[in-house]
Parts: sequence; structure tokens; C-alpha cells
Amino acid sequence: MSSTWGQAFRITTWGESHGGGVGVVIDGCPPRVPLTFEHIQTELDRRRPGQSEITTPRKEADRAEILSGVFEGLTTGTPISIMVRNEDQRSEAYNEMATKYRPSHADYTYDAKYGFRDWRGGGRSSARETIGRVAAAAVAQQALRALYPTLEVIAWVKSVYNLTGTIDPAAVTRDLVESNIVRTADPLMVGPMTDLIKKMRSAGNSVGGVVECVVRNCPPGLGEPVFDKIDADLAKAMLSLPATKAFEIGSGFAGTLLTGLEHNDPFRMENGVVHATKNDSGGVQGGMSNGEPILFRVAFKPVATVMHEQDTVTSTPHEDTTLKGRGRHDPCVLPRAVPIVEAMTWLVLADHVLRHRGQMGK
Repeated sequence: MSSTWGQAFRITTWGESHGGGVGVVIDGCPPRVPLTFEHIQTELDRRRPGQSEITTPRKEADRAEILSGVFEGLTTGTPISIMVRNEDQRSEAYNEMATKYRPSHADYTYDAKYGFRDWRGGGRSSARETIGRVAAAAVAQQALRALYPTLEVIAWVKSVYNLTGTIDPAAVTRDLVESNIVRTADPLMVGPMTDLIKKMRSAGNSVGGVVECVVRNCPPGLGEPVFDKIDADLAKAMLSLPATKAFEIGSGFAGTLLTGLEHNDPFRMENGVVHATKNDSGGVQGGMSNGEPILFRVAFKPVATVMHEQDTVTSTPHEDTTLKGRGRHDPCVLPRAVPIVEAMTWLVLADHVLRHRGQMGK
């Protein structure tokens, strides 16, 4: 089972949702990068459960422990290991799932592949695995900002179910996104989106939606022109997240409704720098960043666990049965997905920056 991502900035996540803990080992981080526990913890706090009335009530402090690779506030260049202990597991809520597959979860596919699975909360398929990604991204963020102080990655909830915000990606700020529990960047949609998520929770149901993300002040030339295009790596990174179902960058599918003349992004010089006069390319051309904002969207499906009886089959032998969802779950993953989308973006950028500097020497 592969749990490693990246080439130059490489991470390996480990642990299960209902095991002793989860974490990450980071290899390839440059030495002498200032790194504090507080910065890592701030990012983990944005991801943790139980942070608002519209997230799972599971209570986890998600306190990070830096086990190696940092000394006197600086990275040493050796592997960085970060651990978060699980404290509020309730595995008994999953006892029935030991013999029944949950619809639209990884239960059946795990058994089909490995012939064995950890049925307590989904094991490695649980979104709790993303703790390691967020912790690693906090390290990547510090390393990149030492090189590019103005580099920004900001994600927000663009839509929940059939509610879509009106948002200008050029004007979004981190403070605006963090000012509400939905993490949308449209203040007028905070109430309707919150009410909808609460309604779904009360009905034992769930909803999905779209997270949008922008990368500002990205240097041009990151990425490769063939297989390791930066937009292809972003797509893989996002679709590796639990509950994701689609990725689009720039004009995305809407670009199919434009002609080439309408879709092309003309170039002009501005203060001695090449700039595009519009950005249907989403900041990427030929698989490489062009210096404009990188703008993409990620679709998240409704949470698969719903508190209603559904048809399923037993694990051994395979026989028809039914199963009602149990346990503590998010009625909508989007508010907690925002920092995870940002995290995977930082990891992609860190990997490509180090690869670019190694290849080009700058």
C-alpha cells in the first residue's frame, strides 16, 4: 500500500482513524528553515473535528508532537516526524460494520483488494489520515515563504449543494474565509449554507459541494511539460483526498463553450514583466505556471455515512442485508476540507519548487 507522495519534498503518512495515532514523516525539507510548533498546530486546529456546530462532534485536540528533524527552532535537513495521538475513538459504534459493507465507502473495495480491512472508522480510508498531510504542509509553507515571501494559497467554500457564492478570487483573504464556520468567501451565503448543513444533519443526511483555491504570486516555470505538469500534479493531489470526485482548473468545463479566440489569454508587458490580460488558463500553460494566479476547483461528494437504513451485503459470505449509519460524522465535509485543499497545494508547490531549483539551479 503506497502512503508516500512527492519526489523532492516527499511525505509518508501513517496511522489509522481508530489506532493509537496518526502522523507523517517528511523527507527532503531543506535545513535551516524556521519552524515552530505553534504554526503546525494552527493549521491542525483548522482541520480538527468538533470545531463548530456543523462538523463532526468527535472531540480531538489533535496536538502535534515533533519527534525529529527540528532543533532550536530550525529544520536540520534530516527526516521530520510529526505525530498526533487519537484520544476520542469509539470503535464500538462500528461493530456492525465488521460484517457489513457501508454503501459508498471503501469497505468492499478494501476487501476486494487486500482480503482484509480495518473496519474501525475506515482505517486508512478515514479523513483522519489527512492530519499528516496538513502537518507536512505547514512545514512546506514555511520553507516556501523563506524563498517567496509573497506566495499565497487561499481556499474557500464556493458552493454547498445548490447554494453557490458570488466570489472574486482576486479579493479573497484568509481572514474573510476564517470569519465564518462554513469557510465561504461570500458573507451573504454564510447563513443559508449553515442552515442547509444543519437541516441535513437533523435529517440524518449529508450534502457535498465545491472548494475553490487560488495561488497568488507563484513564480513562472514551475512544472514539467509532459507527465509532471503542475496542473496534473494538483489534480492528482486533490483527487487523493477523501470524498473528492472532480477537479477543474481555470475555465474548466466552461471553456468548452468558448472559441479559441475567446479562450486565449493575450500577453502584454507590465512593468518589465510578461503578464496575461485575462486568465482562462488558470495560471498554467503547457503544464507550467505562467506567473498568473493559479485557480482551480475541487468537487466533494456528500458524506457517505447517512443515518438511514440502506441496502448492502455482508462481508463473509456475501449475502443481501441492510445497514443503518452510526457513529459521529460530518454532515458536510467542505468546511474542514478547505485547509486540506490548501495543504495539498502547498505540498505540490514545495515539491515542484525544489525540483525546479535542482534542475535549473535557481
